[in-house]
Amino acid sequence: MLDINTTNFTNPSSFILLGIPGLEAAYIWISIPFCAMYAIAILGNFIILLIIRKEPSLHAPMYYFLCMLAITDLVLSTSILPKMLSIFWFNSREIDFSSCLTQMYFIYCFTVMESGILVALALDRYVAICDPLRHSTILTNPVVVKIGLAVLLRGALLILPFPTLARRWPYCRTNVIAHTYCEHLAVVKLACANISLSSYYGLLVLLLVNVPDVSFITLSYIQILRAIFSLPTKEARIKTFGTCSSHLCVILAFYIPCLFSSLTYRFGHNVPLHFHIITVNMYLLVPPLLNPIIYGVRTKQIRHRLIQLFSHKGT
Repeated sequence: MLDINTTNFTNPSSFILLGIPGLEAAYIWISIPFCAMYAIAILGNFIILLIIRKEPSLHAPMYYFLCMLAITDLVLSTSILPKMLSIFWFNSREIDFSSCLTQMYFIYCFTVMESGILVALALDRYVAICDPLRHSTILTNPVVVKIGLAVLLRGALLILPFPTLARRWPYCRTNVIAHTYCEHLAVVKLACANISLSSYYGLLVLLLVNVPDVSFITLSYIQILRAIFSLPTKEARIKTFGTCSSHLCVILAFYIPCLFSSLTYRFGHNVPLHFHIITVNMYLLVPPLLNPIIYGVRTKQIRHRLIQLFSHKGT
C-alpha cells in the first residue's frame, strides 16, 4: 500500500495524483467523454497532417502553421490524457518525481506554443487580407521557419524555470496532489519553503504570453474586419470573412476557456475543487479536439481534400 502521508522528505521519489477528489465513484463515466475527446483529437490532428503533407496546393504558410498547431495539440493532449485515464481505470495514481516535472514542463510549454501559433495564424490572415499582393513575398518559407523557431524557443525558455524551481524546493509536507496532472502551483504548494518566486514567475509568464498575444490578435482582426467591410460587394465581404472565420473559432475556443480557468483558479475560492479540476482539463483538451474539426469543416481546401480521401476509400 502506498504511503500518501510521508513527511520529512526533501526529494520525494514520487507524487500521488488524486484525480478528481469527490467524484471517485463516477470515474468510469467521466472517463468515457475524456477518452472519446482524446481519440477524436488524435485522429483529427493526424488527418490534418496527412492531408496537408499529401496535397501540394496546401503547401503554403497558413497550412504550415496548421501543421504546427496539429503537432502541438497532439503533444499537449498526450501529455495529459494517458495518465488521467490510468487514474480513472486502474487507480494508478503514483507518478515519479522527475516524470511529474517533465509532464508539467510539456503541458505549459506546448500551451504557450499554441498561443504563439495562433498569433502566427492571425498574422497570416492579416497579410493575406490586408496586403494580399505582398503575401507571398512577406511570408516566405524562411520567414515561416523563423516564426516557428521563435514560437518553439519562447515556449521552451519561458517554461524552463517551472520545473527547475520546483526541483529546488524542499518537500516535507505531503506528496499528494489533488489534481489529475502535475499542475504547477499544485506541486510547488507542497514545498516547505517560500514559493513566492515560483508563484510570481507563473503570473509573469501568464502576463508575458497572454497580454501581448491577445493584443496582437485583437489588433490584427480589427484591421482584418475593417478591410472586409470596405469591400465593394456583399458577396466579396462574405467570401473574405469565410476565409478567416475558422481562425476566429479556434482563437475563441482557446482563449475563452483559458480566461475562465485563470479567473476561477485565482478568484473563485468558493468554486468546488472538482469543478475547477474538470474546467482546467476541459481548457487543455477542448482545443486539440476542436481545432481539426473546425479547420476540417471551415477551410474549403481541407474539406474538399478530406471528402476526396474518404470517397476514394469508399470506392
